[in-house]
Amino acid sequence: MEKPKKNSRHLATLSLAVMAAGFIITIPLEPSLWKTILQGGFEAGLVGGLADWFAVTALFRHPLGVPIPHTALLPKNREKITSKIISMLENDWLTKESIRAKINSFQITEKLLAIVEKEIHTEAVKKNSIHIIHYFLNTIDVKKIAPIIEKELKERLYEVEIRNYLPKLIDQISLRNYDEKTLDYILKEVDEWAKKDSTKYRLGGMAVDMIENIKADGFMQLALRSFSSLVNEEKLGNIIQNLIIKGVDSFRDPYNQNRQTLLSHIHQKLESLKTDEKVYEELERFRSQLIESWQPEEKIIELLTEIQQKALNFTSTPSFYEEYVLPFMTNSLDKFKADDEKINLFEAWLKKHIEEFINQHHSKIGKLVKENLDKLDTKTLTHMIETNVGKDLQWIRVNGAVCGFLIGLILVGIKALF
Repeated sequence: MEKPKKNSRHLATLSLAVMAAGFIITIPLEPSLWKTILQGGFEAGLVGGLADWFAVTALFRHPLGVPIPHTALLPKNREKITSKIISMLENDWLTKESIRAKINSFQITEKLLAIVEKEIHTEAVKKNSIHIIHYFLNTIDVKKIAPIIEKELKERLYEVEIRNYLPKLIDQISLRNYDEKTLDYILKEVDEWAKKDSTKYRLGGMAVDMIENIKADGFMQLALRSFSSLVNEEKLGNIIQNLIIKGVDSFRDPYNQNRQTLLSHIHQKLESLKTDEKVYEELERFRSQLIESWQPEEKIIELLTEIQQKALNFTSTPSFYEEYVLPFMTNSLDKFKADDEKINLFEAWLKKHIEEFINQHHSKIGKLVKENLDKLDTKTLTHMIETNVGKDLQWIRVNGAVCGFLIGLILVGIKALF
């Protein structure tokens, strides 16, 4: 802007100099019609050029530094000019209505989607997306979340209806033959216990003690003493041991009537538990005690910390964005673009908030312009205006000199004719 302004200023000065030189040169010439016409033209051109120079200069400063009234118009009327510019911007050029009309004239959502669709494939969006994901993962305070999870777990456990699960559990015991398996396990343990030598001697000792401690009179007492003199701990223990082993073996036989009777009795007892209110009450108390004594917070913190670290490591892999984030964003965009109703709702929501923003902050356009203008001192502001519009103003001076010259020729020519 500075170079064109200087060129036009030089041209304007040159035109004024040409008019002055022409006027001076024609003064000593011999009187003639052409001298009169040319001198009149140069004189008029000189007057016109000087008048326009004065007018242009008077806009920005005092001509020749002389404080002539109604000169240096821009510096003197800075506040008024600033107010007029702000008023023109707010009331003529950038009115609320014109901005709203411009906003309503194009589809914002369509342009935003096009930008997003293009940008999601760039390296910058990839890095920023991973950075945002890491930021949110790192901001998760597992120590604050753990008590919440613990509370929710306990509340869910309290909500579990035992009446819905105990009958199912009992049915599964029968269905999977857990009652028979349990009986077989007990029989196996009893058999192993009974076959031990220590068990034999212990049972024999217990039997001898019981016989000796039996209180009887007369013949019965004599019979017991005779029996105890015939057997010892080993013999009694061996007898009892064999009885137990034989009894266990008989109960192991799946066709044994005693086994079937026992299993039937166990099954009946299990079925009766389904409607036993005392059992449910006891289970409820047991559950409450168990839940109240359960303190899983530390374990939850360990689990969440481990999950958090695994998530950070996983999202740091080179393929994470291409395999997970990018397809998710692309699919979401495609679904959104295919849903005209959502697009229209979003467009309406977006324009509504933009209009509300314009209504609330429209006055700030003028304030912003005024603030920026107030930052400039008068000399700088005048220089900026002169720099930007000086080229056209300098051409006024050129036109004034040329037009004055031509008009002077015409006027003097007319005068000479008449």
